[in-house]
Amino acid sequence: MQTPFKPIDFMSRDVNVERRPDGTIVLQSNHALKPYERHVPAFLAKWAAQAPDRVWLAQRRGPAREWLKVTYGEAKEQVDAATQALLDRGFGPDRPVMILSSNSIEFALLAMAAMQARAPLAPVSPAYSVMSQDHAKLRYVFDLIKPGMVFVQNGEIYARALAALDLEGVLLVHVDKPPPRMQSLPWSELVATKATDAVAQSVAAIEPKTVGKFLFTSGSTGMPKAVINTQEMMCANLAMGQMGRIRKPTDPVGVMLDWLPWNHTMGGNATFQGNLAEGGTTWIDDGKPLPGLFDETLRNLREISPTYFANVPAGYAMLATALEKDEALARKFFTNLNSLAYGGATLPNDLYERMETLAVKYTGYRLPFLTGWGSTETAPTATTVHWASERVGLIGLPYPGVRLKMVPTGEEGRYELRLKSVIVTPGYYKRPDLTAQMFDEEGFYKIGDAGRFVDPNDPSWGLIFDGRVVEDFKLTSGTFVLVGTLRTTSIAAASPVLQDAVVCGEGRDQVGLLGFPNFAACRGVSGDTEVALSNEELVKHPAVVATVRDGLAKMNAECKGSSMQVRRVLLMTEPASVDGHEITDKGYINQRATLERRKAMVEKLYAGGEGVIEVS
Repeated sequence: MQTPFKPIDFMSRDVNVERRPDGTIVLQSNHALKPYERHVPAFLAKWAAQAPDRVWLAQRRGPAREWLKVTYGEAKEQVDAATQALLDRGFGPDRPVMILSSNSIEFALLAMAAMQARAPLAPVSPAYSVMSQDHAKLRYVFDLIKPGMVFVQNGEIYARALAALDLEGVLLVHVDKPPPRMQSLPWSELVATKATDAVAQSVAAIEPKTVGKFLFTSGSTGMPKAVINTQEMMCANLAMGQMGRIRKPTDPVGVMLDWLPWNHTMGGNATFQGNLAEGGTTWIDDGKPLPGLFDETLRNLREISPTYFANVPAGYAMLATALEKDEALARKFFTNLNSLAYGGATLPNDLYERMETLAVKYTGYRLPFLTGWGSTETAPTATTVHWASERVGLIGLPYPGVRLKMVPTGEEGRYELRLKSVIVTPGYYKRPDLTAQMFDEEGFYKIGDAGRFVDPNDPSWGLIFDGRVVEDFKLTSGTFVLVGTLRTTSIAAASPVLQDAVVCGEGRDQVGLLGFPNFAACRGVSGDTEVALSNEELVKHPAVVATVRDGLAKMNAECKGSSMQVRRVLLMTEPASVDGHEITDKGYINQRATLERRKAMVEKLYAGGEGVIEVS
């Protein structure tokens, strides 16, 4: 494409490179980190004073699904009232506030109130409550942090989960419907409390090291860890994001349609709090990038023109198709849009090109696709692509205030990545053993990921994500398999049939995949418009099998070496299990836990026979 990118003022790529005799490299920005706020509620106070009538939050409510809107001024009043209610009930640093339900206006208001009362916020993945059958993870995190309050949007929906908890002495709060046969305080009573000077006194007592949140992450270890997020961590990271893209006073107010879960670091810290820091308007999207649920997102986009839009690659696949078919939707979507963002996986090149073609058609420009890299332990973003790049798969360069240590892995040009910064967590709550394992001898956080330079001779072009060091394994030939890279490449190659996959082959002579199919896409590929086939029949349909086999065969032909070639695939009909630890809190497949739980499937994969797709 020769069309220029939409003009945006980005921070320059000015990076310092320290090269050590042992091959280790330390990267850091030459830009100094700007001063940052003391705490997140300061942003709400700022915009309530400067723009009290601006809409901060909106969400569809009621039978007619009309938008309920809350301005910054209204929100500040309700947050102060809820803060007073918490203080009256003795909340503070030793009495966390646990939220079980999905994104909502009340979730946002309670989050700010908890922080103002200096009570750590503990938002929990709704999957622990509504998808789990045994509620083991929910009980574990509840017992770990011992909350003083449990909040649910709808008590009926969360009744089974609540019944699994020992709520003796815990304040239960609901919004829509009380949980049956339980004592629960309506949200309306909290926000009816009259605020006093105690609220301002509590806010003034917030320190940089005050715990703002416990965010839960399980990764590959099974039971969740409570990652401490201090106010300083979160506010420093927000300042870094503001430096990455320089906004002018004349820029329009930010408008975001947000579905990313706020219990997750990207949704709760970077997206939700990021838009708050800019004084933007957040329209809460009850849609999700899943078949059947994305229609709600499209409905919202027919009414809302975002200035910034973020999604995962699967969401962009559905969005691109909708925009290509609906000119009115496309015009509305691109009216105010200045940038796009993706995360969770590498964006396939074909999707990038389709979205850019649409952008050129409706705006006359290409739009920068932004992304970053980090973790729950880094609040979350440590590196970012703060320039208009023509390639996908980058994780960019370190933000100001971040030191990135790159330790050689033994494979040419590949480095294990480690971090030191104010945005790195002090540790895991009540787990000094795990905290001690987090850091190396120089105090760098060992995140477990790998990366390599786009251009080893010019580090300013940034880094490419190169998989999880802890997931990689060797074939019998002694060749390392880079699991993260191969997984994303394979899913893209078998598009649209594969929704996710687990890479197999440790101690064997070739790589295989256990595949989680996208059944809606499989029906489209097979032509099963009448939904006549079962899932078991779908994964064996000749057209579905051919899509997987031919796509991976093409990938194999383009890849050198057995470690980047997939020779066999088994499509599974059993979805990933929350209770079996197969899904992390980020919604990703847990490679290690899934392989352990599905040993019989791995044996079947390598035994061959019915259901196993052989790839040339």
